[in-house]
Amino acid sequence: MSPKVPSGQGRGDYSAVQVAVRVRPLLPKELLHCHESCITVDSELCRVTLGHDRHFLCDYLFEETCCQDDVYSLSVQPLIDAFFQGFNATVFAYGQTGSGKTYTIGEANICSFRDEEQGIIPRAVADVFKLLDENDLNDFSVRVSYLEVYKEEFNDLLEVETASKDILIREDKGNIVLYGVKECEVEGLDEVLSLLESGNTARHTGATQMNQNSSRSHTIFTVYMDQRRGASRLYGTAGNSGPQMLSSKFHFVDLAGSERILKTGNTGERLKESIQINSGLLALGNVIGALGDPKRKGSHIPYRDSKITRILKDSLGGNSKT
Repeated sequence: MSPKVPSGQGRGDYSAVQVAVRVRPLLPKELLHCHESCITVDSELCRVTLGHDRHFLCDYLFEETCCQDDVYSLSVQPLIDAFFQGFNATVFAYGQTGSGKTYTIGEANICSFRDEEQGIIPRAVADVFKLLDENDLNDFSVRVSYLEVYKEEFNDLLEVETASKDILIREDKGNIVLYGVKECEVEGLDEVLSLLESGNTARHTGATQMNQNSSRSHTIFTVYMDQRRGASRLYGTAGNSGPQMLSSKFHFVDLAGSERILKTGNTGERLKESIQINSGLLALGNVIGALGDPKRKGSHIPYRDSKITRILKDSLGGNSKT
């Protein structure tokens, strides 16, 4: 999300929050049982119809035949330019459990996928280092962190020994700062993917009736970038002299899948996880709904209702830092 990136072809109006809908193809087991899709898409209007009469508009619409590159290049790649301009950005993978969020965001089986199957994170990181190379920026640093929110508790996936109570959220002049989270400085794509793969092994997953490898937590993979540039190359710094530091961060969020208890058949610990998952998604939905509604401009945004919305506050709000 970025306030400086124009809206997609669907809704036609400006919004800090843009929505891309990707329609998953039917799984082999669904084809085996002769299931049919209940979704109809209208690419020209960027409209999805559920059943016969429930219509939903979006900014970008990707049909079953769309590939990973289509999703990334149209809906995410423009945010990389904003990231280099100093804007914070966030990409969410949201949907029902088993709908392909982890595959699309690029956290699943990274090493085993072919290049064309790689998801959003590997593609975005590759573009970041490519642009740094092309712009011949010598004075910069790139860092990554990988955080899990499991039942409203923090887990540092890059430093698993860190206790949840030692990870604190603080606000400094409108910027959200996480204390106690490990940030690793990186110099290339391979190093980033290695850290991502390592962190994935510590993530909470579990089997339900709808998904054998269901994510039981929300994860936030963040890329931080600091650039030292001369004033003439900075956006909005005309008249200033001397070098300036430009800082920005890009969150890639893989949300746990929304669940209906009757369909997942969850009991015991799985049931408790489902309740926490749905509670966090509700809080996030309320924040995004408030940000995306022009009638509520200037009204209270309930960031404090969950830890995940508190962490993402300065990115959801579209703040820039120079």
